[in-house]
Formats: sequence, C-alpha cells, structure tokens
Amino acid sequence: MKYSLHIETRIGDWEIIRDLEDYGYDAVWVPDTQMMWSDCYATMAVAAVNTSKIRLGTGIAVPGCRIAPTTAHSIASVNVLAPGRVFLGIGTGHTAMRVMGHDPMRIKAFREYIRVVRAMLDGEEVDYTFEGKTTTLKWQEHGDGFRNIDDRIPIYVAANGPLALRTAGALGDGLVAVFGEQPELIDFHMQHIHEGAEKAGRQLPDDFYSTAVTHAVVLRPGEKLTDDRIIDIAAPWVATMIHFVYEIWRYTKNDDVVPDYMKNVWEEYTDHISQMDIPEEKLHQVLHTGHCSWTPPGERQFATPEMIEGTAMVGEPEQIAQIIRTAESKGVHEISLLPGLESAREVARDFAERVMPLV
Repeated sequence: MKYSLHIETRIGDWEIIRDLEDYGYDAVWVPDTQMMWSDCYATMAVAAVNTSKIRLGTGIAVPGCRIAPTTAHSIASVNVLAPGRVFLGIGTGHTAMRVMGHDPMRIKAFREYIRVVRAMLDGEEVDYTFEGKTTTLKWQEHGDGFRNIDDRIPIYVAANGPLALRTAGALGDGLVAVFGEQPELIDFHMQHIHEGAEKAGRQLPDDFYSTAVTHAVVLRPGEKLTDDRIIDIAAPWVATMIHFVYEIWRYTKNDDVVPDYMKNVWEEYTDHISQMDIPEEKLHQVLHTGHCSWTPPGERQFATPEMIEGTAMVGEPEQIAQIIRTAESKGVHEISLLPGLESAREVARDFAERVMPLV
C-alpha cells in the first residue's frame, strides 16, 4: 500500500510537501481550484526543486479552466523539474466549477479532453477542436529543458459516478475516488471501470492504479468522537463532504443521493443553507466556504459521530490498519488523506508513525 496527502494549495506553504517526504509519504496531490487556492502547477514546481523522492501530481486538474494543450504543457513542465515523479489527476471539476456558478464538464467533452492530453503527453500529433475549428497539434521543438514527455506521465481520472468511472476504465492509467469507510463502494467503482474498458475495446492494464481519497481520525486511548480534538480534526472533511452532496442534491432534488450516515443532520443542514443571507444567484459563492481547509461558522455542529464515521477512517491505529488491509484486498493501491489546513501536519505525522507501520 502507498500513502499520500491531498493538500490545500498554498504556494507559500510548499514546505509541507518536503515534510511529507520526510514522514515517508509516497505522493502528494495538489488541487487545481482557482477561486480558493494558489496555482497548482506553480506550487508543484517549487516543491519539485526542493524534494527528491515524493511523487507530485494534480489533485485534481480542472479541464473547464484550462484548454487541453495548456494542461499538457503545464504538467510536462513540472516533469522537467521532477522527472518520473509526476502524475496528472484530472476530473470534471465539481467544486472548481460550482464555486463559479457553472456546471462541471460533461462526460463527452471530458473524454475528448483526456484523449488530447494523453496524445500530447505521448508525443503524438493529435487533432484538436477549439471553438468549432479542428486542427492538428504537434509540439514545437526549441531545445532541451522546456518539457519532459520522455518520462511517462500517468493520467489518473477522478470519478465516483458511473459515466466518469467508465471513462477512467476507457482512457485512464488509474482512478482517484472518494471512498470514506465504505469498502462496498470499491466494488461498485471497479465494476464500472471494467465495463468502461470493455466497451472501449481495451484490456485494463495490470498496473491500473487506484487511489482512495479519505481522511483518518486516529484515536488515542480513551478518546471519543465527541471530544474537541477529534471534532477539530474531522470537521473540515465532514463539511466538505456535506457540501459535495448538497450540490448534487440541489441540482437533482433526488433524496437518494444523501447517504444514510448524513440523513440525521440533513434537514438541519438544509435549514442552515436556507437561512444564509445571500441571493440564490450568488449562493455558489458561499456554499463551499472553507472547502477542506477549515470549518465554516455554524457547520461544526454537523461533525457528529455518525458523520465522522461515515466520511473517514476512524479508530485506534490497528482498527484503521484493518480498514486499509480490506481496501487493499479489493484493489486499492494508495490511501490519500485530506486533512484540514491547521491539522495537516499533525494528522500526517500521527498517521505515518502510528498506522502505516502496522499495515
């Protein structure tokens, strides 16, 4: 099993990536969320020249904000600085697009985007359509050091729904998905991945790489899920997950999208949203306040024991180690934690020292 962190992309705090390398983590995922954080490629570039082993990748790149050739050249540029240590995580852009009041990229356009980026990173000439005009793209050569496509850059597709999962199976080198502590979801994901590969006439490669995004709440002896320390650690991720589900529910009005562990607080949360003093057309500006970094005012109350257990790996070290063993047996290759900004180093160090050695 490999281990990584999804971090908050703050360019001045790039040192956390070096710290993670020292703690023994295999990779770091640097999010591409333009309305919230620093630029992911700039942050990775600074980290690349200050680390030597840890793998660096986008977590995740948002195609709606950059055209395909730009994404290809950006990740290939970082690969010059960290040859062979770079990967591209990419998704339809749920949060990054929603915070602007726009929808994520549709699957058909997403597949086309990945096709173009993959071809460019493989050094192939590729047809590309932009604003209704189709041309062919081929890198111009100006000498060494501008990009590195010799060390292959894998593309990991972020997916949780059936169509995106099938896209991962058809086009990706791997999957990155939110699992929480629900091993049955892994079976669901892998089923659709294999269906996507089969429909595309593709033999899923043996090294197809699966990463589970979650959070770890490592209890000390005698601690309870209602203790302040535990809530402080868990609440930013709990809030992020309820924001994510609310966005889907808001557009579908389908109560089935609400997980069972969330139902006890759902009505209270929707009331909380309805009381926000902001016009409906600007609601997108505040729905994701604090996203992954910190807990918005008034939302700490939703970090109930049921919500913590439903969204994260929870327990004493051996209990969490067993959860990881189960995930590994179902085909997960990497566990990626997403702690809040204030607790990131504490969580990363605690997990590295108390859980990783047991697995």
